[in-house]
Amino acid sequence: MGQPVIVENKPGAQSIVAAEYVAKAAPDGYTLLMGASGPIAMNPATYSKLPYSPLRDFVPISMIGSFPLIMVVNPALPIRSVKELVDYAKAHPDKANYGASAAPFQLASELLNLRTGARFAYIPYKGSNESTNAVMAGQVTMTIADPPPVTGPLMGGRVRGLRSPPRRAIRRGRIYRRWPKAGIPDIEIVLWSGLLAPAGTPPAIVRKLQDEVARVVRLAEIRERLAGLAIDPVGNSSEEFARIIAADIAKWAAVAKAANIKAD
Repeated sequence: MGQPVIVENKPGAQSIVAAEYVAKAAPDGYTLLMGASGPIAMNPATYSKLPYSPLRDFVPISMIGSFPLIMVVNPALPIRSVKELVDYAKAHPDKANYGASAAPFQLASELLNLRTGARFAYIPYKGSNESTNAVMAGQVTMTIADPPPVTGPLMGGRVRGLRSPPRRAIRRGRIYRRWPKAGIPDIEIVLWSGLLAPAGTPPAIVRKLQDEVARVVRLAEIRERLAGLAIDPVGNSSEEFARIIAADIAKWAAVAKAANIKAD
């Protein structure tokens, strides 16, 4: 677009710091949020109060990409499928636990509990690297994490992956991923990253940015870089992205309520 872009990292508090900063910025199209499922769709499910509202304080621009979660166990365990993991948890309830570092991974694990009747106990960790290390050390039964922390251990045989390559279908701009049908109900888990602007940003600016994101994520070199991060490019419309966000907030709020997950 012929404009310099400054990437301003604002880590902390499950990305609440960054989201609040952009929510309060001028709605002129010059301050944008690289938002992910965690702060936009899952924080509202686990925090009773947030200094921002994903639905009121932002206008979605476009989803950049979605990515899978990977479930891993220690290779010494007699577990080679999701069904075997669930059977193991039911047969050994005192040994069934999972490590998770943030709301997306905890909610995904609790969704597994709710759908299968298993009772994996939650063990908190500071990051996915730590929860993956805990699996390798035999401190927890399993963890569900994003690809980067588990790719090396998977390649080295230090953990065993139970997540088969997902079946994918794009319907109304949404990418669906489901656990393999291995004797358990389908469990849809989608994480994503996308651009959002402060509420009140003029529609013409939103459309211009939306179209540019859609163009860029289709460039061969960008698709190659995203593939290296295990991200599937999307580049949908603002309206499609808004529908996905609203549906995900409702879905994960129901999971958090059923599992009694509270972050504050």
